[in-house]
Parts: sequence; C-alpha cells; structure tokens
Amino acid sequence: MANENLESKRWFLAIAGVVIMLILGTVYAWSVFVKPIVAAQGWEMKVVSRVFMLIIGMIGISAAFGGMLVDKKGPKFVATLGACLYGIGVLLGGVALHTGSFTFLLIGYGVVAGIGNGLTYVVPIATLIRWFPDKRGLITGLAVMGFGFGAFFIGLIIPGLINKVGVANSFLVLGVVYLVFAAAAALTLKNPPAGWLPKGFKPAASTVSAADSFSWTEAKKTRQWYMLWGMLFLNVTAGMGLLSKLSPMAQDVYKIAQGIDDPAKLAILGGGVLAVASIFNGLGRLFWAAVSDKIGRKGTYMTMFITQAILYVLLPQVTSVLIFTIIACYLLACLGGGFAVMPSFAADSFGPTYIGKVYGFLLTAWGVAGVVGGFVFAEFNKQQSLYTAAALLAIGFVIALLFKRPKHVSEYR
Repeated sequence: MANENLESKRWFLAIAGVVIMLILGTVYAWSVFVKPIVAAQGWEMKVVSRVFMLIIGMIGISAAFGGMLVDKKGPKFVATLGACLYGIGVLLGGVALHTGSFTFLLIGYGVVAGIGNGLTYVVPIATLIRWFPDKRGLITGLAVMGFGFGAFFIGLIIPGLINKVGVANSFLVLGVVYLVFAAAAALTLKNPPAGWLPKGFKPAASTVSAADSFSWTEAKKTRQWYMLWGMLFLNVTAGMGLLSKLSPMAQDVYKIAQGIDDPAKLAILGGGVLAVASIFNGLGRLFWAAVSDKIGRKGTYMTMFITQAILYVLLPQVTSVLIFTIIACYLLACLGGGFAVMPSFAADSFGPTYIGKVYGFLLTAWGVAGVVGGFVFAEFNKQQSLYTAAALLAIGFVIALLFKRPKHVSEYR
C-alpha cells in the first residue's frame, strides 16, 4: 500500500514540476519584449539584447549553486527560494521600465530574476530523476517540455497585453503571477525515501546505479564530464542565439515576403512565429527524450547536431515565411531536446545519487552559451551569425561521436 501511495505521489510531483518549469520557461520569450522596450524607452536594440544575455548567464551560473543546495537542503527549500526570487525579479523589471532605468533593469530582471530562475531550474529535474529511475528520458522530457512551452504562452499573450497596458505594466502582471503559482508548486516538492525504487524496477546494466554513482569530485576528474559540458554549450549557443532574435528575424522575413511595414502588426506576427516555434521547443524536449530512450543519448545528440548544422547553413537564403517557421520550429525542437536529453545523459554516465551537483555544474554551459550565443547574434550580421552557429554544431557532432561512458567510479577512488 505504501509503495502504491508513493507511485501516485510521484505523478503529482511530476505535475508540480511541469508547472514550475512552465513559469521558468517564460524567460525564453524575451524577443517579444525587445521592440516594445526599444519603442518605449528609446534604447538601442543591441543594448536591450544584453538583458537577455545577462539573465541567461545568471541562470547558468546559479543553476550550479541550485544543484549543490538541492543535494544539501532538499528540493522544497531551494525551489521556493528560487521561485520567489524569479517573481520578484520580474516585478523589479517592471519598476525599472517605469523609471526608465536600464541599469535597474539589468539588476532586477537580469540578476535577481536570473538567479531565481537558475536556482529553481535544476530542482524539478534532480527531484524527478530520483522519483522516476524507470522513466528517466520520459520524465526529464516532460519537465523540460514545460520550460519550452513557457515561451509559447507568453508569445501568444504578451503582444496583446502590451498593447493594452504597456510593456512596463506587463512585467508587473507577470511578476505577480509567477510569484504566486511557482512558489505554490515549489512547496510540494520532496525527495523519495532513501533506497526507494518503483515496483518491479531493476536498474539497467548500461547505466550507473545509485550505489556506484560518481560524486562531483569524481565526476570532474573524467574527460566525459567536460565532453557533456561542451555538447550542451555548443547546442545551446546556437539555439539561444537564434531564440534571442527569432521575433525580429521573423518580422524581417514578413517584410520581404509580404511587404508589411506596420511595426505593431509585425510585432504580433513575429510573436506568433515565436509562439509556434516555442511549441516545438516544448514538444522537441519530449520527442528527443523519448528518442534517446530508444537510440541512446549519444546517438540522439549526434542526430540533432548534424541536422541543425545543415539547416543553419540554409537559413540565410530563406525568404518564405512558411519555410522559415518550419526551420525555426525544428531548430528550437533541437534546442529543447538538448536540454531534455542531457539530465538523463549525465545520470546514465555518473549515476543519480549526486545528480543535483553533477548536473547543476553542467548547466554552467547554459549560462556561458547564453552569453556567447547572444553576443554572436547581436554583434554579427544575420549570415555571419547563422554560419557561426552551423560551425559550432559541427564541432558538437564530433565531440558526441567520440563520447564513451566513463569507467567505474571505483577507479577514481
């Protein structure tokens, strides 16, 4: 009976985890805010893009600390703290836009919200990996799918909300919603009892068991940890760079293809492309996670790398809105897929016991990639940016090809 209760409870926790990730994933909708902020404040688009670079950088850095804290303090404490900081940071972003202070926007939204988002991000993943050792790919796919869908909802809602209440007030509305719902979901999280396994489940020989898990000290001595870091960094650099400019790029395609010049209409159309592509950012996380359970994590990463590299080379020549949208959907599906597969990749390679810290430090690649990708797409022209992304993805393919699971932990003791 006790085991049946825990079976039911783990699915309830999975729902709470998805809710948290949905809210955290709204950070990916930044490109919807860019032009309204430029229009309202008179700042250059290149300058406004730095806010996105900063918040993604802070997420990656603070995710490492979230990983350490969740192994020590438990998921409820860390997730609640992070959820509150994220909501408060978004509120501070609204205040910054009301006062016209770019520095305060960087501090409030970029730093405070970024820290809160990063602290919280690793918690549902690390917690659900422990609850679902029998469904690692599926459950991490569901969790990070929520993160991908966050931008979908914002891409649909925010353009209309901005037109009604303004961009500054939109931040204030979102801050309250995030604070209430994310904190409520975070308060439900907890780890399973020590040694608990689902009924009838036996760990596969091809993965590292809980008893043989690598500690962070042991994992960082292996080249495989750095190879995983590199794969995540390269995949995210390309995807985050594209995401940071997806709405403006879509608007440019609409201008060329349909001759539309009205900024308000273009903003809605660009937000629509972002919303549709963000659906695939979410669905791709579930799809590629499921694929990785069939063909392996390594094979999945190799497939994503090579197909993306080809499409980034082709994208500068695209002038059709439909083709641009289809390619953007696939590329964001691969961005999401990289996030979905990596937790299972790390757990298979290093074991689940210390996954919070091991995977948390892997997420520093996300922070660095957010800055590098944002810089490339902000400073280079469209063609240069897309070709650079293609080259990075080709390097990622080679790293994935060479990856082999690390030897038993006892060899590092």
